[in-house]
Amino acid sequence: MTMLDRMRRHRSWLKWSLALVCLAFVIFYIPDFLRGTDANAAATDTVAVVDGHQIRGDEFRRTYQAQLQAYRAAYGGNMSEQMLKQLGVEQQILQQMVDERAALAEAERLDVNVSDQEVAQRIYSIPALQENGAFIGAQRYQQLLASQRPPVSTSEFEESVRRSLIVEKLRQTVTEWLSVSDRELEEEYRRRNDKVKLAIVSFPTDSYRLDVTVTDAELASHFEANQESFRIPEKRKVKYVLIDVEALRAKVTVSPADVERAYNENIEQYSTPEQVRASHVLLKTEGNDDAAVKARAEEVLGQARSGADFAELAKKYSEDESNAANGGDLDYFGRGRMVPEFDLAAFAMEPGQISDLVKTQYGYHVIKLTDKKAGTSRPLDEVRQQITDQIAFERAQSQANDLAERLQAQIRRPEDLDVVAKAQGLMVQETGFFARDEPILGVGAAPEMTARAFDMEPGAVSGSLRTGRGYAFQTVTAKQDSYVPKLEEVQERVREVLVKERATDIARQKATELSAKLKGAADFEKTAKAAGIEAKTTELITRDSPIPDLGVATSVVEAAFKLPLNAVSDVMTTENGAAVFKVIDKQEASPTDMAAAKDTFREDLLTDRRNRFFSAYMTKAKQKMRIELNREALQRVIDLG
Repeated sequence: MTMLDRMRRHRSWLKWSLALVCLAFVIFYIPDFLRGTDANAAATDTVAVVDGHQIRGDEFRRTYQAQLQAYRAAYGGNMSEQMLKQLGVEQQILQQMVDERAALAEAERLDVNVSDQEVAQRIYSIPALQENGAFIGAQRYQQLLASQRPPVSTSEFEESVRRSLIVEKLRQTVTEWLSVSDRELEEEYRRRNDKVKLAIVSFPTDSYRLDVTVTDAELASHFEANQESFRIPEKRKVKYVLIDVEALRAKVTVSPADVERAYNENIEQYSTPEQVRASHVLLKTEGNDDAAVKARAEEVLGQARSGADFAELAKKYSEDESNAANGGDLDYFGRGRMVPEFDLAAFAMEPGQISDLVKTQYGYHVIKLTDKKAGTSRPLDEVRQQITDQIAFERAQSQANDLAERLQAQIRRPEDLDVVAKAQGLMVQETGFFARDEPILGVGAAPEMTARAFDMEPGAVSGSLRTGRGYAFQTVTAKQDSYVPKLEEVQERVREVLVKERATDIARQKATELSAKLKGAADFEKTAKAAGIEAKTTELITRDSPIPDLGVATSVVEAAFKLPLNAVSDVMTTENGAAVFKVIDKQEASPTDMAAAKDTFREDLLTDRRNRFFSAYMTKAKQKMRIELNREALQRVIDLG
């Protein structure tokens, strides 16, 4: 990590990642989201239990807010909770937390533990909790945790570190036997880094579809010979009641006062804080005599104030490797992005001003402020509609959730669907037949409905199921076993298969006709052009690179690596057509580069192999665990404003 990165991360030390299986949760600075009695109640809800390991509402909400902050940092203030809900982020986060608890349960089964000393050592080793190479001390540590909103207790933070360490140790326990041999290392390095450059003539299948005709007799013949490939999978038909969030949203009234209150409570979402742009010269004190470094820094300061070019001074003297070559430019940054001493000095200056010496944990800085931008806020009128839509959506979601909870107790039998729908002004609808991998027409994205439909017993009624439109209650009304259809039922599928096969045959034939000329040609490109086809030249590409008109065609690239330089290939058939190519350049992975990267590359391969093994291991382990999800509690926590 560069010196600048460390400076910028110092005040955001809680962004230290805790490993959760193969993913990471991040502890962020979190707004105060626990307001009022209802919020406190929801926060203490249990949203899931994994083999006795609970996931509390406050834990989930903290992580959910962290994810919201991360999205806003990446995509700007327009990333709202509404958008996260539409993306289903809450389900992804819950799954990650379930995975972590499952790992803890498995660690408990295998008697994998972490001592208090190990937890302490990990905390002491976090770079952002160190100053001059030493831990910042218990008092400052507690103050930093207590300054969060809501405050994070030392026990909460240390427990999160303990969980992280247990998962790490479990992963080590079950994957430490894995290794990567030198032969595997070299083969994979070459596979990723050997390159080839081609002149390629392609014949895309789609170019010849209109040239294909298929008779009814040919359709029947092909179908008769390949009936199993057109087998219709098992299907279900369901009757359901849908609580449509959009329908509820259309009835929601949002007052101007509601909008203004939401705007004021979330003003940071619509604001751009004050920013400055600065350049600096850093002389490091670590491992050096402080007085000597300070004396050198004073000399640089004197030159800067005497009119010397600041950028040239930074290039010559600065020891911040991340920006010295750019004249010490740090670009724009807001308050809190740098260490406190640097931050305080920079924001107290005016453009063009040069600071006194500034001492930080990294050394002595000479700072020049190059620009300052005042903080701005988008006016309420500019974001009024956005806020109105967000409030309406959140209220509709809350109403849908409340209604789904009430109906849960009222819908016990299939006939209850009609009774409840009539009482609530809802509609009972019936789907057509659908397979496991097909969408449900009229419902939209509804994996829970589909999965439940294939698991339900006759006469059963589901609980509330999440869909892309809201919540649904369903009962299966018909089952259709897998069967081989009559030709009339799949005629268009058969036709499509035949058309593609024959268009590919034409492409292959065209390529074959030209191939003989290309193999004996002195000039590959000119010969192709004379035949009315353009030969396209690739860049130096690896085995995983796409090819013009053919996309990712692994077989073509693999064949290219086996041919000598300047050789012309036989006709190659791919998923998207046919091609003939000439090898015009080859670049093998450099043995020197391979040797230099050997240790790092081995570690990367080993980490990937261990991650994949651990993921597969935990998938099997979870199948033996009792995992209970409380989706109503989860929704209450998410709905907290």
